Amino acid sequence: MGYQALNENTVLDYMKNLPSLKNACEFEDGPTAREVGDGNLNLVFAITSQSNPKQGILVKQALPYLRVAGESWPLTRERMRFETQALILQYELAPGLVPKVYHHDDEMSLVVMEYLGDHEIMRKSLVKRQRLPRFADHISTFLARTLFCTSDLYLSGPEKKALQAKYINPELCELQENFVFSRPYMEAEENKWNPEIDAQVQAIRKNGPLKLAIAEVKESYMTHAEAIIHSDLHTGSIMVNTDDTRVIDPEFAFCGPMGYDVGALLSNLILNYLSHYAHTPDPRERSEYQLYLLDTVREIWNGFAAKFETLWIENNTGSLPPAKFWDFPEGQAAFAEFRRRYMLRLLRNAVGHAGCKMLRRMMGIVSVWDITSIQDLHQRAVAERLAIKIGSRWVTERHQVNGIEDLIGIVQEETKRM
Repeated sequence: MGYQALNENTVLDYMKNLPSLKNACEFEDGPTAREVGDGNLNLVFAITSQSNPKQGILVKQALPYLRVAGESWPLTRERMRFETQALILQYELAPGLVPKVYHHDDEMSLVVMEYLGDHEIMRKSLVKRQRLPRFADHISTFLARTLFCTSDLYLSGPEKKALQAKYINPELCELQENFVFSRPYMEAEENKWNPEIDAQVQAIRKNGPLKLAIAEVKESYMTHAEAIIHSDLHTGSIMVNTDDTRVIDPEFAFCGPMGYDVGALLSNLILNYLSHYAHTPDPRERSEYQLYLLDTVREIWNGFAAKFETLWIENNTGSLPPAKFWDFPEGQAAFAEFRRRYMLRLLRNAVGHAGCKMLRRMMGIVSVWDITSIQDLHQRAVAERLAIKIGSRWVTERHQVNGIEDLIGIVQEETKRM
């Protein structure tokens, strides 16, 4: 069949015609389909048992336009191929930390995968102040394995370049290039922001040193082909419960800077931290949970850095540079210093990307539910102004960051001044 956008009725007919997955949709009380997508790009259907909505499979289909903007903004459906191959690769490198893929239909631009009925979008869990005791360990493992194992540190030059060619994703890269690094900071019709912070938004657009720094970070996104990155790793792209973590929605995947994935995640945790000035009125409860979030930021970076370096030491098989390069009397000391400098550059790059991601959520086309769910615009502005101050400092002061405590320190300094 040719491409057609599915709905809650036709998706059931489609699944019935897939012999390999027919049994997955055969429930005693019959299947039901619900459109559950709350993202900006795609249709997402949960096909479940009528009596047990946690049992079933998930069907995700690309629309030929940007869903958040409508049909006036066309977009290639090829992004579903990128998502599928990224999910398969990530499952291979970090098994159990992404959903399992069952079926892919290139003509229909859809993928059928494991349904995570016992999980919740992480944003919602964090707004409810839930604690996730295994999350930092899980996500640092995901980051370390998916980034290291697709980099020149692990792969030969030809292997890395073959992988890079498979993940050329120009149209979705252009979306990020525009909507993260350029358009929020200039006049653009799709931009939206809380009128209470108009003065801060206008000041950003006239801030030469900040815009220079943003341009430098954008250059990193466009030119640093370090590893296959998820490229949209925020708390809306992670499903969690107290025992399990799954990373979803990698349709933006391409060969880019490792710091972009790390920074996107850390910035979203801090945005949630700021949202609790409205979501959690009790000062004691708020302070306790915000400390938990800062501890999580710390644990993620420290866990990632330790696991990444261990993988590097134990699997020094790539071309950057080959292991034999360090085969001289002072070689191991030089190799250790190279690793130290590499990880520091990675952290600083992550801080720059994190700042840009934080800023664009305050004044671009796409915000974050943690903050937009604050109904009182005056209360919302408290979190938004802090996000602008912190994000701006992260971008402009990234080269002065020497460890994760420096990053956390900026958050603490700005929130103490409120």
